[in-house]
Amino acid sequence: MATESTVTKNIESILQENRLFPPADGFINQARLNKGSLDQLRQSAQQDHESFWASLAREELTWQKEFTQTLDSRNAPHFRWFYDGALNVSYNCLDRHLGKLGNKTAIVFEGEQGDTRRLTYAEVQREVCKFANGLKSIGIKNGDRVVIYMPMVPEAVIAMLACARIGAIHSVVFGGFSAESLKDRIEDAGAVCVITADGGHRGGKIVELKAATDKALAHGCATIKNVIVLRRTGHDIKFDRGRDTWWHDLVENQGPDCQPEWVDSEHPLFLLYTSGSTGKPKGIQHSTAGYLLNSVVTMKWVFDIKDNDIFWCTADVGWITGHSYVAYGPLAVGATMLMYEGAPVVPDPGRFWKICQDHKVTIFYTAPTAIRALMKQGDDYPRRYDLTKLRLLGTVGEPINPEAWMWYHTVIGKEKCPIVDTWWQTETGAHMISPIPGAMPTKPGSCTLPLPGIDAAIVDEKGNEITTPNQGGYLVIRKPWPSMLRTIWGDDQRYKDTYWSKFKGKYYLAGDSARRDEDGYFWIMGRIDDVLNVSGHRLGTMEIESALVAHPKVAEAAVVGKPDEIKGEGIFAFVVLRGARPEGGIDETLTKELRAWVSEQIGPIARPDEIRYADNLPKTRSGKIMRRLLRTIATGEAITQDTSTLENEAILQQLQGKA
Repeated sequence: MATESTVTKNIESILQENRLFPPADGFINQARLNKGSLDQLRQSAQQDHESFWASLAREELTWQKEFTQTLDSRNAPHFRWFYDGALNVSYNCLDRHLGKLGNKTAIVFEGEQGDTRRLTYAEVQREVCKFANGLKSIGIKNGDRVVIYMPMVPEAVIAMLACARIGAIHSVVFGGFSAESLKDRIEDAGAVCVITADGGHRGGKIVELKAATDKALAHGCATIKNVIVLRRTGHDIKFDRGRDTWWHDLVENQGPDCQPEWVDSEHPLFLLYTSGSTGKPKGIQHSTAGYLLNSVVTMKWVFDIKDNDIFWCTADVGWITGHSYVAYGPLAVGATMLMYEGAPVVPDPGRFWKICQDHKVTIFYTAPTAIRALMKQGDDYPRRYDLTKLRLLGTVGEPINPEAWMWYHTVIGKEKCPIVDTWWQTETGAHMISPIPGAMPTKPGSCTLPLPGIDAAIVDEKGNEITTPNQGGYLVIRKPWPSMLRTIWGDDQRYKDTYWSKFKGKYYLAGDSARRDEDGYFWIMGRIDDVLNVSGHRLGTMEIESALVAHPKVAEAAVVGKPDEIKGEGIFAFVVLRGARPEGGIDETLTKELRAWVSEQIGPIARPDEIRYADNLPKTRSGKIMRRLLRTIATGEAITQDTSTLENEAILQQLQGKA
């Protein structure tokens, strides 16, 4: 029997959601996986974890030298998968398709200004080879690190694949990051080259990528020898003739053939930096074979990808979602994927839906923040466009509020498209917990069950599995999987401390709190760092936010803690309304109404102590809410964080109650 102390240490679940949506018969009949085949996969993985993954690796990847060893745990938690095999990711994404799919469209591109391009697999392969030869011509070789800092254009993917082709390790830096952030990542990786552009189009403006690169390199980055610049916007930029090379000049005289560099399975494919709690970015290091395998199988299992699908993941390639489900996953399975350069509200909030209509998108994968922002604009925009080609919807990046899920289901999906709510991380490389759309019912707000071969569990402070339904705890993965991160670049100890020390190397610690309901479905309750301690109760912020968003007047909400002398922590909510923001960001009548609403939905303990209204939440261009910034604002402290990555820095005045 649990003692009171252990109960209060666990995270309490206070939100219940009972709606259930089974897949339609029409979807089941055409799906890659039905309940029977999914059960077989799960059984196979449970019976022999290593053989399960070895079989998939042989089926799904093309090897230059087939592996004979599956998993090496001798130096855990530095696991190695398929470690004596050799292959090339660029070959797996392009060359192996050319016989059958050479003339198939690989990339459909639309720029913010309306320009469009279509590239076949043969065309992408040729451009990758020419650019790879160009990289070799300036001395870039196997193992060198190359930073990619580009707009969301096909050349960004071509650059990634060209690095993979010659064995160079790429590190994509999101184009919304500041010069200082770029500098930190270049220096940590020890990069020898930056691939950038004169600029990109975003929100009706030019994003000054080359200028930011110049600024970063002016204050360090001694390892950089070359800067390659794509001409995208055509505006005037500074050009250092001794260091800078135009992309088109680099490839002009290069041949269209470049033999792939066959690398071993554990060769680092890329580094991707995430923000760390210490403020120093963490360079997440991913392998070649294991990473690619999970990208491939999740494309097939979760997205039910078909030959005639038009797949659109709205993420930027600067994030892991853009790596796995823009650059690598879709191309490795021979799919047609769409890329869009600009903002979702240019020229109006119907842009995403117009793109879906114009390009006949069948699978649409985006972030809950984007869904909520577009939901705020009302139903009229999506109703202007023909969305009948859509057959599957997905969400990524954070848990989705049930009411936003329902809007997505009814208004965008017309109640006929399954929704795959995917839980995973930069560190995991690919989906970990997600519905299989043709095989299982979904619940609004739940990522449902772990995928075959993924041993996820919820444990208490001592690492004991929590089996009581709706009791929150730490989300952990108990067995290694192929696409897991291998280390933090240059800092093995930080890797061990961050992900493995909590439970003494026994489990991978995801950093999220979660619960399982009576059906075993997983519900993500928020980051462990975001858990509130209110009068001895540990509450996940996600559930309070969901309750607020369920109110008909609320479009978005973010909840943080604020020190309270009596309760330990009070609840501070930032709210975006469906209508106009109250004058000065304060509306006492509405605040009382919302506080009473939350009390009714999930209990008085979750009632916000303070509510502030704004036109938007502080988000990066990728749609990620900067919660640390909100915690600073809630406590009344001065903002010292870098705010240059915000989509709209002006919103800070509203959030601080100054406008």
